[in-house]
Amino acid sequence: MPLQYTGIIDEHINTRTNVSLFDVSHMGRFKVRGPNALDCLQILVTNDVSKLKDHQAIYSPMCYENGGIVDDLIIYRIKKDEFLVVVNSSNREKDLQWILEHCNSLSSETKVEDNSDKTVLLAVQGPLAQKLMEVALGGANLIDELKPFDLIITTIFGVECMVSRTGYTGEDGFEIFFDSSRTDVWNKLMDMRAKFNIKPAGLGARDTLRIEAGLMLYGNDIDRNTTPLEVPLKWTVKLEKHEFIGKKALETLQIDRKLVGFELLEKRIARQGNEVFFKGEGKAGIVTSGTFSPTLKKSIGFCFVPRNVPTSQLIEINIGGKPYEARVKESTGFYRRK
Repeated sequence: MPLQYTGIIDEHINTRTNVSLFDVSHMGRFKVRGPNALDCLQILVTNDVSKLKDHQAIYSPMCYENGGIVDDLIIYRIKKDEFLVVVNSSNREKDLQWILEHCNSLSSETKVEDNSDKTVLLAVQGPLAQKLMEVALGGANLIDELKPFDLIITTIFGVECMVSRTGYTGEDGFEIFFDSSRTDVWNKLMDMRAKFNIKPAGLGARDTLRIEAGLMLYGNDIDRNTTPLEVPLKWTVKLEKHEFIGKKALETLQIDRKLVGFELLEKRIARQGNEVFFKGEGKAGIVTSGTFSPTLKKSIGFCFVPRNVPTSQLIEINIGGKPYEARVKESTGFYRRK
């Protein structure tokens, strides 16, 4: 996926107002199969995979023993003994080895296969995504009944595929998985541009969209030195379920910082690594993600601050050696789809 096609702002606005097409085939895709596949995934992730029915998906961190995050991922239950795990592209090899190691130690009957190069993954995102997919799939019934994080096995333009109601933009949308030999699906979707004004979108718009929506990125906002309890992921940590890697650490962890959103009150853009200060009181934390929001017309981002910092607290962010005033927001989300 390139950084941009027609421009980051143009692609961002089109996703918020029409529909955009993202090629996210760089994401890792692993099949986990066998009679012990569920048990393996239950041990690996903090969320409760046993709650899934066929054709449902769940988001979850995957942690080390100390509670630090290996990666955040989505698990799709295709059927009882078959799951698809989608991971961040930068973590593909690391995650594969981690999953293989723990699945092999649990059961020789659990098979883990890296299907990343065998499949294409496209994301159709935006308020017109459903209408476009109704046409592409040849009818409204399948899409109408598809709830967020549900999936169907169907065909698109005669190509067998899996379609899930998931995405990374804060908009309604779908992700389409199919065989990598059928790249003509991209062209056929783009042929519908006259009716839906569909445009291709790149990594730049994907980043600005996810920051507006309060969605975190591994390597920026979360990593091996971050636990799910320090960021807005407590809801994914099911301490009541049976043992999972990192559970003991997360049960006893003392939290002294939190990830929050901020908006700059001056015309500058904060970037990852910028230091955050309380006025006249020393360093408070660091910026993990920052951008100019094309939707809100202001500079926003995420930063770590001490746990007791209240909403609307004024902070200063060091940009280019100078302090610029910003205001803390309790959550990381700035944009909510109407």
